[in-house]
Amino acid sequence: MCPMPDLLLIVELGVLGLATGFLAGLLGIGGGMLLVPFMTYILGAQKVAPDLAVKMAIATSMATIVFTSISSVRAHQRRGAVRWDIARRLAPGIVAGGFLASLGVFALLKGAFLAIFFALFVGFSATQMFLDRKPAPTRQMPGNAGQLGAGGAIGFLSGLVGAGGGFVSVPFMTWCNVPMHNAVATSAALGFPIALANGLGYAISGQGVHGLPAASLGYIWLPALAVIATCSVLTAPLGAKAAHGLPVKRLKRVFASLLFTLAAYMLFKGIAAAG
Repeated sequence: MCPMPDLLLIVELGVLGLATGFLAGLLGIGGGMLLVPFMTYILGAQKVAPDLAVKMAIATSMATIVFTSISSVRAHQRRGAVRWDIARRLAPGIVAGGFLASLGVFALLKGAFLAIFFALFVGFSATQMFLDRKPAPTRQMPGNAGQLGAGGAIGFLSGLVGAGGGFVSVPFMTWCNVPMHNAVATSAALGFPIALANGLGYAISGQGVHGLPAASLGYIWLPALAVIATCSVLTAPLGAKAAHGLPVKRLKRVFASLLFTLAAYMLFKGIAAAG
């Protein structure tokens, strides 16, 4: 029988789950941007090697999004905010890109590289969002082929950094003149195929890896998954409700400020691990 984490660890994971669930509903990011840095720290405290801790944090974060996204998207759908036409066109590419990242590339890369890549890409996304650049008024979502390609890029990048794709899909959709609240809601819906495809890939590609803690399924740490998923589904609807009550510009600034902070932390961790 697999050992359960101690009480303090359960409390820490529970608080993390409550916070990430709220942010998943508020910002459509699946909570991964918050989970990966904190899970990296928690796994390090459990004596997991730094390089492996980054990989397990990414994989465990992604697995929790399977549950968070369902709760979040139900809340957004009740307000009619999800653009299902966009979600259907992006989803096939997302699944293909996710499998390519999690089954192949992820296992080959060092955790230090993944941490630095996470930081740089998220920092770039945050800058674009914070500047609040207005898209050309005539720009629209691309056609079927374009959305298939965009979905592939979103799924692949999400697989490398353990996020639900909102840090790519929300800026992409707003750049194409999809209203911010619709972009956040649609991103929440896309979190499910992203998390499912990448989670399966992490579970398979992590089989037989040396140094995994007890109760791991490939790169996914099951005790953390259970606690965080249980708590996050409670607060995701609250975040979705808050998202529809905030002005668009403030929502973008909240999103960007969060990403800047977490990008800086992961850049520090990546440089330290590489050294």
